[in-house]
Amino acid sequence: LCVPQVVERCVAAAGYSVGEFAALVFAGALGFAEALYAVKVRAEAMQKAAEAVPSGMLSVVGRREANYKFACLEARKHCESLGIENPVCTVSNYLFPDSRVIAGHLQALEFLQENARKYYFKRTKMLPVSGAFHTRLMEPAVEPLAEVLKSIEIQKPLLCVYSNVDGKKYMHSKHIQKLLVKQVVSPVLWEQTMHSVYERKQGTEFPYTYEVGPGNQLGAILKQCNLKAWKQYKHVDALEDEEAAET
Repeated sequence: LCVPQVVERCVAAAGYSVGEFAALVFAGALGFAEALYAVKVRAEAMQKAAEAVPSGMLSVVGRREANYKFACLEARKHCESLGIENPVCTVSNYLFPDSRVIAGHLQALEFLQENARKYYFKRTKMLPVSGAFHTRLMEPAVEPLAEVLKSIEIQKPLLCVYSNVDGKKYMHSKHIQKLLVKQVVSPVLWEQTMHSVYERKQGTEFPYTYEVGPGNQLGAILKQCNLKAWKQYKHVDALEDEEAAET
């Protein structure tokens, strides 16, 4: 960032999925090199888990009446009727009101697409990913990541960092170690995190929010979750800043 006081005055950070590692590096809880290594191990282990089962992720925008849990239950029953044992189909990402990502066996996701109208889904779209991330299909990735995090020194964050697992602030280093592992097989509670971050008394001003990195998807989600907070939002593309500095 070209504005040092923004970094100095920062009071909280959050990162979506793997972005949580970046938030923890920014907050001084993880060293950059160690975090990068942990992310590499996590990615390779999750990819391996993904290759073991034909699975994926389905982005869903639903109507008010949509019951995601019931839809997932019926999709799992459909999979059982096809002879799939212990099928997985569950909400893996809570994005904003009426928007979810559902992950699991491909057959379950296909069933939901075919029956979208029945479940009051306005729009469904398969995501270009190779597996059902943030579900129990990622359990084979838990141990490799846990081992790496045990070998890394984790400090207490210098500012508040919010966890994807429960939408609450990390308390101490052991807490970070435990929840980063749990995050691999748990839904990303991003909508809930947004409510935690911006919860304040009526009349209190909202802070400035900066999304750092490529794309402004998190800003678009914030706009849906909290319009007043979004009005203080700015996007910072680190690559653009570097290019501007070089010219």
